[in-house]
Amino acid sequence: MEHQVARRVTIADVAEAAGVSKTAVSFAFNNPGRLNVDTASRIMEIAASLGYRPDPVARMLTQRRTGTIGLVTPQALASIFSNPFFGMFSAGVAGVAEEAGYGLHFISPMHGSLSRAISRAIVDGVVAIGLAADHPEIAEIRRAGLPMTTVDSDLFDDIPSVDVDDEGGAEAAAAHLVELGHRDILVIGIERAEHAPSGADDVVARRLRGYRTQLATVGVNVADEDVIVSPATFAGGLSAIDRAWEAGRRPTAILAMSDAIAIGAIRGLRDRGLSIPADVSVVGFDDIELAQTTDPPLTTVHQPIRGKGEEAARLLLAVLGGRGEPPGHRRLPTRLVIRASAGPTSSTQGR
Repeated sequence: MEHQVARRVTIADVAEAAGVSKTAVSFAFNNPGRLNVDTASRIMEIAASLGYRPDPVARMLTQRRTGTIGLVTPQALASIFSNPFFGMFSAGVAGVAEEAGYGLHFISPMHGSLSRAISRAIVDGVVAIGLAADHPEIAEIRRAGLPMTTVDSDLFDDIPSVDVDDEGGAEAAAAHLVELGHRDILVIGIERAEHAPSGADDVVARRLRGYRTQLATVGVNVADEDVIVSPATFAGGLSAIDRAWEAGRRPTAILAMSDAIAIGAIRGLRDRGLSIPADVSVVGFDDIELAQTTDPPLTTVHQPIRGKGEEAARLLLAVLGGRGEPPGHRRLPTRLVIRASAGPTSSTQGR
């Protein structure tokens, strides 16, 4: 015996049952303000009793909006989410979007192509994090006329953007180690993704500039070749320590450009029998939630990670809502959070 497939309830069925036009039913779902309150309420009740659900594609075409914003990243999601920073940032974007009635769609390279992923994404606007001005996908988003907010990216006069005081935070981190007596300091930088910003004002450059400015006050110069670069992940920090030791480096302190790197570095140091901070002090950057519970708790630079995502989403929604807010740049503050992973330099390093 063949099973009968239930017929989908249509807008015409609702209109007939309610004794109104199909236009009135459409108004009840998409623009209820154009109907009498009682009429709109009765139509919705009848629609619910019939099990009617508007076709999402048809609704999208009618309203010319998807109710979704995209979060564009230059790296694969598997790589991005290995750094807790991104989860906190995404939560900030998602929270503001959800409150405004928008969903969130992650747009990352599809089969190695971010361009392919963007071309298939159906969104009302995008938050793009960590993309350079010459990134081909930035040009593609602009050509498509999609509203956009950039984060930790190159600046545009006509696109809202958000970043933090990376240079000031880095100066504070380096100053703390200098005050503790450290001079042999290893800097572990963040490996730039393809088409990531790489100019004088990108995240990596600003943090390195902050470190250098402060260390230069005590005669410590950090050349480009002195910086060990790694992905902003726990594994990246562990690998950075391996490479430093292979190169004969034996620092008394480490400045890591991300907490994920710092935590991985602590693991690498402990694998070598070193104590933190008695043998080596470590200072991170980000203040992810895990930084408070590491052993020892991580001294780091706090940046408002979730707040950065929230601000980026608000700027985008302001553009989508046509509230007339002019494109602008938001630079959020940073501050040093002193915990237990950094201490005075010791005369006996035991290395």
